[in-house]
Amino acid sequence: MRTNVVANAVHAQRLKVAVLNRVFAATGGGAERYSIAVVEQLAGQYEIHVFAQEIDHQWPGVTYHHVACFARKPRWLNQLWYACATWWATRQGFDVVHSHENTWHGQVQTIHVKTVKRSLLDGRHGAQRVLRWLKIALSPRLLTYVGLERVRLAPQPRKAIVAVSQALKDELAIQYPLSKNATSVITPGVAIPAQTLPHEAARQILDIAPDGQYVLFVANDYARKGLPTLLKAMQALPHAQLMVVGNPQQIERFKTMATALGIRSRVHFLGSLHDMSPAYFAANVLAHPTLEDSFAMVVLEAMAHSLPVVVSGPAYCGISAQLSTGANAMLLDAPKDADALLQALKTVLDHTAVARGLAQAGIDFAQAHTWQHTGQAYARLYQLLAKN
Repeated sequence: MRTNVVANAVHAQRLKVAVLNRVFAATGGGAERYSIAVVEQLAGQYEIHVFAQEIDHQWPGVTYHHVACFARKPRWLNQLWYACATWWATRQGFDVVHSHENTWHGQVQTIHVKTVKRSLLDGRHGAQRVLRWLKIALSPRLLTYVGLERVRLAPQPRKAIVAVSQALKDELAIQYPLSKNATSVITPGVAIPAQTLPHEAARQILDIAPDGQYVLFVANDYARKGLPTLLKAMQALPHAQLMVVGNPQQIERFKTMATALGIRSRVHFLGSLHDMSPAYFAANVLAHPTLEDSFAMVVLEAMAHSLPVVVSGPAYCGISAQLSTGANAMLLDAPKDADALLQALKTVLDHTAVARGLAQAGIDFAQAHTWQHTGQAYARLYQLLAKN
């Protein structure tokens, strides 16, 4: 069980806190794992109530509230329904409402991904920008997303906006300048494994061959996190195998791609895993050539498991702004460059001393970024908001 923050705040006021996250399950993705970890850290200190449409989690002291989902599609309509339903359920009786979703209510708003506004308007100027705004105004879907986001990021008394990386905070300041003074950064943390597993034991758990070198890829959006580039790089690593962990709905498409590249027999699609530790311990290196990541928790988790990482640079990945290439990671300037990715992987796989150095530096980095630190930051924020 993770260390709770309660030991550091025994005398703190026991607040009643509502946590909003449509999917409260570790297999949901980085944002979901972040919200779950914060809840686990603070459950002993506060009265935590989780409001979600999908719940696959149990923790002592946490109360779970199922929010009805009448239809998953259209997604914008479900998002609007969830916002309305949780506003009604939490409008009274809570000291703090902490939202990880695009909702207008919540004293704490944690932002995990780039803004809808940036996605729609980035790079458009003049007439193009006017036409895009017209498209937004005529689309109930886009109008809902942009409208919710605008209210969500509007500064108000007794409200805090939290970005999960400095890069994301900088983006918020550009897209919503009025939010700048209300925004702070609380990065994800990690749980340091209590014990390690040898490669062979971890691979036995995953039912893969015990020998050889393994590259690990973890994502729910395979394309956006760089799997096509990684598959191309794997062509020139004939003695290495690849483990792909994440969204099972995307597997068939990428099985076809792996077959076309002639590497299908060396690519193992493992689907979603409730326990990621065996995958980290089974691998020799993590490859994360992401095209866009606000932070990339998977990189921090790999480092906590003594796994060397190859990851896109700061222009593409939030955590990389805190890393140094060759010291605690191998950073990619161009994540779509399969040759550059190949050379970085070979540097780790072919040089034991390099791999060991990266692994040790990764552990040191992870130990300075635990979930306990993240939980403490939110505990201070909750107490501050409750006093105002």
